[in-house]
Amino acid sequence: MTGKRNTIQRQLIHDAVMELDMHATAEQVYEHVFKKHPTISRATVFRNLGQMSDAGELLKIGSFYGSVHYDHKCHNHYHFVCDACKWVYDISACGHDINSELADMDGFEVKGYHLSFNGLCRNCKSKRDDGAC
Repeated sequence: MTGKRNTIQRQLIHDAVMELDMHATAEQVYEHVFKKHPTISRATVFRNLGQMSDAGELLKIGSFYGSVHYDHKCHNHYHFVCDACKWVYDISACGHDINSELADMDGFEVKGYHLSFNGLCRNCKSKRDDGAC
């Protein structure tokens, strides 16, 4: 971790995001940390997640269904959000390079992007097709 002073709380929060290994919300991170360290406050977790995102240590990937999600994978990549189960998935490759296209077409210098798709994940689609939903 870089940027801010590495406090115990900050390390606990970073470790929680890594341990959860999902696109966790601030509330999910708080609950995970609180189980091991019940003295940590919700405000501390939320503030540190914001600071870690600002410093580029975590990727703040947006608000899906009313909650901001954090990703420990900070490289540019796409996301898919399931409308049924609300799970956020990484999509590592898509047909073309958006950065090059924007630079070539419009002269933009792209420093990063957050692109997400939504629909039904494989599991939810299968349940729907089987009549379970």
